[in-house]
This record gives sequence, C-alpha cells and structure tokens, in this order.
Amino acid sequence: MSIDRLLTIMDKLEKMHKSLLKLSYHKTELIKVGDMKGIDQMLKDEQAHVAAITQLEQQRQKVVTEYLGAKGIAPSGQTTVADVMEVADSPEEKAQLDEVRKRLLLTIKTLKKQNDLNQKLVFQSLQFVNMTLDLLRPQPEQINYSKTEVRGNNMSKVHFDSQA
Repeated sequence: MSIDRLLTIMDKLEKMHKSLLKLSYHKTELIKVGDMKGIDQMLKDEQAHVAAITQLEQQRQKVVTEYLGAKGIAPSGQTTVADVMEVADSPEEKAQLDEVRKRLLLTIKTLKKQNDLNQKLVFQSLQFVNMTLDLLRPQPEQINYSKTEVRGNNMSKVHFDSQA
C-alpha cells in the first residue's frame, strides 16, 4: 500500500491550516480597529475552515488505520503519522512523511501563537470597555457610617454615677 493518499491529505491539511492562519492574521487587524461586522464574518469563515479541517483529519485517521491494517498492525488508540513512519516501506517514504508532518506542525504552532495573541487583544479590549463603563456609571454613595452616626447624638449627655 502506498502513502500517496496520506501525503495528499496531509498537504490539504497544511493548506487549510495556512488559510486559517491568514484569516487569523486578518482577524488581528479587525480586532485592532474594532470592526465587529468584520469579526463576525471572520468567525463564520473560521468555522467553515475548522469543519473542513475536521473532515480532513477524519480522512487522515482512516487512511492511517487502513495503512497500518494492510501492514498487519492493529492500531491502538488514535492513529498518527508517526505510526506510519515506523512501518513505512522505504526511507524515502519516511522522509516524505516526516517533511509534511514537520511543515504541518510548524503551521499549527504559528496558528496557535496567533490565536493566543488574538485572545489577549480581545481580553484587553474587554477590559478597556469595562473600565470605560465603570467611569460612566454613577458611583454609589458610601454606605459607611460616620463617627457621629455610630456614637449617636446622646453620647455626650451620658453621665456615670460612681456613687451608686
């Protein structure tokens, strides 16, 4: 059995992740300018990409499972490309798989960093909005008691009779 199908799926996964990364860069700019309509559309585009990536990932797992089954290896748990690399027929196949795997992992790592940045930007924007709202809201009156309210007005009139 050949690894060509697996390589094709891995290339598609890499392309989809790179496309998602481009969307993430664009989302950063939208967050910076506060374009809510653009961000909303961006979220819809990202959801479509994630759905396609999920479908490709399911195909990848199926192909890996089939490949391992053809080699007489029963897959245990989640199947990975590393499992295929261990039983690949030739060093060229191993090298091809390793190269596409490293490229995909690098793209995913970059995407994760960009998403972390976007998350921090959104959090900071939310903090700024909350701070602005706090400044605009009327402040409640203090509910602490003053010194005279605690003692009351009659405190000065109290006399202690020590001869009683």
